[in-house]
Amino acid sequence: MMASHSDTLVVFFGATAGANGGKLGSDERELILLVWQIVDLHENKVGKLQRTLVQPDSADLSEQCKEETGLTAEELCKAEPLESVLQQFYQSVSAELKSLGRSSYTLCVDGPLLIRQVLHPGASKKNLVLPECFYTFVDLKKEFQKCCPNAGPARDLTLTSMLDCILLMLWVLPWYLYHKFSTFETVNYKFESGACSKTEAVDSETVIRARGLPWQSSDQDIARFFKGLNIAKGGVALCLNAQGRRNGEALVRFINSEHRDMALERHKHHMGNRYIEVYKATGEEFLKIAGGTSNEVAQFLSKENQVIIRMRGLPFTASPQDVLGFLGPESPVTDGTEGLLFVKYPDGRPTGDAFVLFACEEYAQNALKKHKQILGKRYIELFRSTAAEVQQVLNRYMSTPLISTLPPPPPQMVSVPVLATSPFITTGSTRDCIRLRGLPYTAAIEDILEFMGEHTIDIKPHGVHMVLNQQGRPSGDAFIQMKSADRAFMVAQKCHKKMMKDRYVEVFQCSTEEMSFVLMGGTLNRSGLSPPPCKLPCLSPPTYAAFPATPGMLPTEAAFYQPPLLATPRTPQAPAHNPAPALAYYSPQLYMNMNMNMNMNYTTYYPSPPVSPSTVSYFAAPPGSVAAAVAAQPAPSILPPQPGALVRMQGVPYNAGVKDILSFFQGYQTSVDGMTPALRGGGKRAELDGNE
Repeated sequence: MMASHSDTLVVFFGATAGANGGKLGSDERELILLVWQIVDLHENKVGKLQRTLVQPDSADLSEQCKEETGLTAEELCKAEPLESVLQQFYQSVSAELKSLGRSSYTLCVDGPLLIRQVLHPGASKKNLVLPECFYTFVDLKKEFQKCCPNAGPARDLTLTSMLDCILLMLWVLPWYLYHKFSTFETVNYKFESGACSKTEAVDSETVIRARGLPWQSSDQDIARFFKGLNIAKGGVALCLNAQGRRNGEALVRFINSEHRDMALERHKHHMGNRYIEVYKATGEEFLKIAGGTSNEVAQFLSKENQVIIRMRGLPFTASPQDVLGFLGPESPVTDGTEGLLFVKYPDGRPTGDAFVLFACEEYAQNALKKHKQILGKRYIELFRSTAAEVQQVLNRYMSTPLISTLPPPPPQMVSVPVLATSPFITTGSTRDCIRLRGLPYTAAIEDILEFMGEHTIDIKPHGVHMVLNQQGRPSGDAFIQMKSADRAFMVAQKCHKKMMKDRYVEVFQCSTEEMSFVLMGGTLNRSGLSPPPCKLPCLSPPTYAAFPATPGMLPTEAAFYQPPLLATPRTPQAPAHNPAPALAYYSPQLYMNMNMNMNMNYTTYYPSPPVSPSTVSYFAAPPGSVAAAVAAQPAPSILPPQPGALVRMQGVPYNAGVKDILSFFQGYQTSVDGMTPALRGGGKRAELDGNE
């Protein structure tokens, strides 16, 4: 019955049990009062003022509501529920229109808050379907400002002065007789998914960040939370963590800043039992998550009105036909194999993820019923997904650089002497190490040395390794290399379950090989060693060689970066002469950044920079004191000065040759003789000497 440019208006007002006026709907309180009146422009008549109470789930009224409406909780308990009141409104308006001989009307409201922030969200939470008339309306304030641009914004109208509100209509009527309403506000019936290009311009005044979402929520669930506000096509981008799983956040893009501002008013509104935090975000953040450049993804997402399902845990050998067979005939994929998108690494290896398109919700629901069913020898996880998630997952896997960028060193880097004994760890089966498990998270290396007591003299130089988790915090574990297996056995016997602060610490004897297994996600205890869940080799960060000091270079510029625990370094050559003692510079945070910024998909933990009992104060000691300690030691052997630097390339295509690598480094001085292709763990890498 809703029609544009109708000569019959229905003026519509309402109030909630909480804040009203400019904050209407911001506190998530329910609708308790509806008031409407019909205005016949053709006959210049005003109909009867209709006033109906709405029964809320909670009759707790705010002081503002009591003052402005004069309602009591007893009155509301006798009222009809929202569904019945909406049906009453529809029947009343239809009957009055019929008596006037009219077939259509225009819904007019004093501002968009009643429709967008109260009526639509409230109906959505109660699973009610609103009549079609509530999806198109006229904002009288905007029209009044167009009629009288010099009058300024109209004041918020109160319910106690409802008759004065009707006088506003009398101001609008003469203008309306000569000029029809020019702007009709609309509410989207449903959210439209779609792809977003990284080159697209996104206004930062239209983007918000929602935080605290349930992990299983989809873009449709988020659109339902913002029901009443118009989200741009493809404007919901679910954020993923470093492991590719949803982290409970999403970026949402609205059609304009007005809708974004109303979305911010829904801060700490509820989705189920969880409250959702809503903050401002930028267009750059949205494009980083939702934008894509892949033609393959653009073609995959070009089919509109499709339901997207993400499959995770597929066997690496799974073919499109295997996936179609797994889904079965009750879940036909759109366009067969064309509706499948397998996620791969840059070198073409499968990741075990895939996205599937379905033509309707029924097919998608049938597919979701196969969650955790077996394909081959693996169970498959299925989730609802979005176009933005497709872009984000593809961007994450396909944008891994061949050479990771080393972050700039912090301004203050603390020095550690390089000892004559090589600090590099080579894996072996000799059980000359111990593992400390259950350390207090506040434990420092000093606490570990105090815990070991007299046995600290048996620790190898640079043999103390604190183990950090993926957030760079202590994991409660540490590995210590002893001078012999007998010493390691003795420490494990005497210190097992000894107290450190308020916790007992378990001590196990182990080998460096077992140490590597633990860092890959395996377990080690007195019952033995359990291998990591993934048998693939651990992807270690590249080994960084030392950059030689040059005249005029500050000591901190001649920094040595220790290789990670699992990396196999190049054996240093004996120097032709005996240079002066050198210092190796460590930055604990930089070291962690090096480990965490690499593509370590299978590693659970990361080692801290290795230290020795004699250098335990390297976190806080000033360079002068450490330099004095170095001067008191015999001159050690260090890596010889080199004419260039050594880098390692990971993820080199299998068919790449010397010419391809030289072309990649075009513009830099490189040495062909210093290029060493190598194979490790079934993957290809290359080591290269260069002068820049």
